[in-house]
Amino acid sequence: MTTTQKTADSNAPAPAHNVSGSDAPESNVSGTNVSGSDAPAARTATYTILTTGYTLSTGPGVAATVSYVHDGDRHVIVDPGMVAGRDRILGPLAALGLGPDDITDVVLSHHHPDNTMNVGLFGRARVHDHKAIYENDQWTDRDAEGHELAPSLRLIRTPGHSAEDITLLAGTGDGVVAFVGDLWWRPNGPVEDPVAPDHTVLRDSRLRVLAAADVIVPGHGPAFPADDTAPR
Repeated sequence: MTTTQKTADSNAPAPAHNVSGSDAPESNVSGTNVSGSDAPAARTATYTILTTGYTLSTGPGVAATVSYVHDGDRHVIVDPGMVAGRDRILGPLAALGLGPDDITDVVLSHHHPDNTMNVGLFGRARVHDHKAIYENDQWTDRDAEGHELAPSLRLIRTPGHSAEDITLLAGTGDGVVAFVGDLWWRPNGPVEDPVAPDHTVLRDSRLRVLAAADVIVPGHGPAFPADDTAPR
């Protein structure tokens, strides 16, 4: 992957919900779409964007958008990838009263290093990708399609940026939030992903997410509404 829009990292301590401002984590942004059949049935999850990513076109390097999602006893990190320093992940997490050992699950949207680089921070977590769950020395095969981590947290396959892409759909009180990895790098796309092996597959996966979600959290930029302004 390459290029995204540079946006504010969440370096300042902040509460987990309803935070605004360019230097704070984004959380529970609501959109306008009616959730489709892929959406989780429950609406009890909450989330915080720990740090907002960027790529070489508008930022000083490459950094992932890293998110924390909570539902019941599940404490989930999504795409702990490249960042300027590990404090960009661990600092906002500590502000929520959590440390690395509190994380129960890590979701990797795909296996590009810019989205996976810091997975080792969470040594006690189960790690989820498109085909398996990994925990300590145990490898459990399972298809990500339809797999539920919790009543409000569902994985679906969304190939496009790569053949292995998955999306985490989180049902929150404000709607369904889709953590999509690099299915979108940032709010403006790119419309034509230069890395995508098949742009028809990419478009189909984007349309599937748009039918289910109210908010999209991309791989290297801020969250944006899943509405008619989202690139197809």
